[in-house]
Amino acid sequence: MFTGLVEEVGVVRRMERRGEGGRLSVQAQVVLEGAKLGDSIAVSGACLTVVDLRQGGFTVDCMPETLRQTTLGSAAGGDRVNLERSLAVGGRMGGHLVLGHVDAVAEVLAVERAGAAWGVRFSLPAEIRACIAPKGSVAIDGISLTVIGVDEDGFEVGIIPHTLKETTLGWVQAGLRVNVEADVLARYVQRALDVRREDGEHRTKAPSGLTEELLREQGFV
Repeated sequence: MFTGLVEEVGVVRRMERRGEGGRLSVQAQVVLEGAKLGDSIAVSGACLTVVDLRQGGFTVDCMPETLRQTTLGSAAGGDRVNLERSLAVGGRMGGHLVLGHVDAVAEVLAVERAGAAWGVRFSLPAEIRACIAPKGSVAIDGISLTVIGVDEDGFEVGIIPHTLKETTLGWVQAGLRVNVEADVLARYVQRALDVRREDGEHRTKAPSGLTEELLREQGFV
């Protein structure tokens, strides 16, 4: 589990494809402190397990699902990635609860100056449409951000100068693809509503135990 507060921007050393999966090596410093094999590190919002540690970097394995559902599927040497170690028990919760389970990939639609900050607008993938709400939380490439506006076509967040300086959003531009994770609470509420609706439809469509045909067979009609 993570908080969405990026600790450093790492650089991809290489992505080695292995069948449908891959092995990703990342150059880093801060997230190596106290790290050991088997630890989780969020790489641009995707929770991955460390399988190798060396001076100045670490390596993780990427399952086929990770490569299909996140921007890591197109990762290449030299790419910048946001890095965060998993939350330590007793640590401060400065952002919001981020699981590192990417829901969808969105596209940057527009970037506009808004005073000292910047407003960034993203496309709204169908998978997360019901989970993005004004004033709600969202993780973009592993960065905890607050939604300031949403409509049928997209949603917008505000980026302060510190975030621009300390994360990959400092290089944000229209057309860029990013990993998006909806707030976990919104995700579970939406799932509960979906199940309730599905159960209601099932009850509506389920045949009644007492039918005209059954009555006729028993001699009542």
